Amino acid sequence: MTERQQRAAERESLFALLTKLPAQLIALARAELDNAKKELAGKLKRLGLGLGLLIVALFFVFFSLACFVVAAIAGIAVALPVWLAALIVAVALLLITALCVWIGIKSIGKGVPIPEKTLDSIEQDFRAMSEASRKNDE
Repeated sequence: MTERQQRAAERESLFALLTKLPAQLIALARAELDNAKKELAGKLKRLGLGLGLLIVALFFVFFSLACFVVAAIAGIAVALPVWLAALIVAVALLLITALCVWIGIKSIGKGVPIPEKTLDSIEQDFRAMSEASRKNDE
């Protein structure tokens, strides 16, 4: 093979490689996308399982708390009538609920996201612009 033929073969192979490049890049992108889908699907399955187990746990916590309430009523009923024991526990639960609501409302009121410094800065900018426009009008 002459040098000229060898160069032509190299050019052809380079040209062939360059023509294959877009298809290979597309195939690579698809493979990466498929891998990302598989990884995300696995993580979402684990997340779903975890959330499901948390919901089951909350279900059991709810009924456990109900059992504690019944136990408190039964304990107080040893010394007082059952209706009075139930009333005492109900009032205690209402007080706890009211306290939680009050604290929640206070914390929400404090957490209203008002950017006071930014509003002050904007107000100063408007004042400066209005003063500058008045000076230009005079």
